[in-house]
Amino acid sequence: MKQLSGGVAAPKGFRAAGVHCGVKKGKGDGNQPPKSKRPEVLDGKKDLALIISDQPCTAAAVYTMNRVKAAPLYVTMDHLENGEAQGIVVNSGNANACAPNSHEHAEEMCELAAAATGIKASDFVVASTGVIGQELNMAAIRSGIPACAAALSPEGSGDAADAIMTTDTVRKEMAVSCAVGGKTVTIGAIAKGSGMIHPNMGTMLCFVTTDCAITQEMLSDALHEIVPRTFNRVTIDGDTSTNDMCVVLANGMAENPLIEWKDDGYTVFYKALYSLFEQMARAIAADGEGASKLITCTVRNARSEESAERLGKAVVGSSLVKAAMFGADANWGRVLCAMGYSKAPFRPEYVDVKFSSDVGDILVCQQGAGVDFDEAAAKSILSQDEVVIDVDLHEGEYAATCWGCDLTYDYVKINGDYRT
Repeated sequence: MKQLSGGVAAPKGFRAAGVHCGVKKGKGDGNQPPKSKRPEVLDGKKDLALIISDQPCTAAAVYTMNRVKAAPLYVTMDHLENGEAQGIVVNSGNANACAPNSHEHAEEMCELAAAATGIKASDFVVASTGVIGQELNMAAIRSGIPACAAALSPEGSGDAADAIMTTDTVRKEMAVSCAVGGKTVTIGAIAKGSGMIHPNMGTMLCFVTTDCAITQEMLSDALHEIVPRTFNRVTIDGDTSTNDMCVVLANGMAENPLIEWKDDGYTVFYKALYSLFEQMARAIAADGEGASKLITCTVRNARSEESAERLGKAVVGSSLVKAAMFGADANWGRVLCAMGYSKAPFRPEYVDVKFSSDVGDILVCQQGAGVDFDEAAAKSILSQDEVVIDVDLHEGEYAATCWGCDLTYDYVKINGDYRT
């Protein structure tokens, strides 16, 4: 497996574009990150993206578990009933959720994209992200989609990735390749996700393309098996959005032997997709709203993978653990506290906790009790960009890794005036 550039346009037969059409009005409107790590993204204010394939694709998707779902999700669900799609149209700056004419606007976005590209409206996935409850500026969308279609390019993934950002501060764009049946298969992805993220797929918007020849059943199986172990193990703030989805389009242009069983080809594809999703999950967690560091929690030697996951989620989701990580405070008691209310079975008296980062590691709890450790060394370890909380339960053979971020002053600043 190799890392590639090119994102969603890296696989054969895919093009992408991102433009500014006017859904985002400008700086300070609540739709752009207040402290972007990439100023050119803030200045560009891209807010509309298209991704298309030269050939029809098999398609699979997973959606938010929130009972309140935005209109684009329902339109996409309807369009993907036949397991096929050929394009994706998405805007940022407005969620088109719980808003006037939301369903009609989502359908119109597909119709406009169809008119501009020659692809059937029913073969478009549609998505939106941004403020909830405000009517979508369709005048901007109507003028923007033809311009976006005209900009479609095999080099357009970066612009598309920028166009789906809301409070994100960095672009999330990746691609990998692998060999299936003697052919090179490529998988690319872009995603957005920074806040309103809690593990219930979704965690964000993620659009994935591949030139792999694979049946819809196998594509859907892989997606539904991998998402729970990657994206659904990310938590930023405990909120599950109304708009989250992860969609995969596969056009078969790699001309590999068709993957229709869980054979060696499927295993290779599965591992590549898993690696891509895990990298994306880490990128989303690291770019949590206001975050200054990525928190990784690995729970080992658990009775089951489910219990390990539940414990890990509780740790990275704890506001007190997140605040301690922000302050580089080795307050391991908060880790055990979070585990204790997770409702997962474990024996506290068996638990060891270790903190680690690039500069070293330090044992802070053994058999459920504190041990003497160097506070200065611990602070140095916890001051790095990524901190790992390693929990050893000494009870079984299962493990799970979950991701989150610290809780900073900027999180409240960002969300205190997000709408206004």
